Amino acid sequence: MKEHEKINYVEFPAINIEATKNFFTKSFGWSFIDYGPEYTAFSNEGIDGGFYQSNLSSSTENGSTLIVLYSKHLEQTLAKIEGAGGTIIKPIFSFPGGRRFHFSDPNDNEYAVWSDVNI
Repeated sequence: MKEHEKINYVEFPAINIEATKNFFTKSFGWSFIDYGPEYTAFSNEGIDGGFYQSNLSSSTENGSTLIVLYSKHLEQTLAKIEGAGGTIIKPIFSFPGGRRFHFSDPNDNEYAVWSDVNI
């Protein structure tokens, strides 16, 4: 739903668009629509967005915004990410309200996954 003055779309840099699509499809089941060779879009994943061709990457180390996904099964999600070629850059740790880990995609963009389920 489009809501006035609410976050509506997010875009990420991608060195390799095909590797990006493969990674997010294998890790999370996302699907993509290509808009030329330098842009691909996803939808219905909590927020719509896309990946644009770029040699840059985003990480909290260089001041980037952190996108955080939710998982009911944190360890299973971590295993899927590793199996799809993602890199765990901060192993699972506890914080007030739950547990989480950080990972990077094939473009070295940093994301986190959290859960309020303490197993």
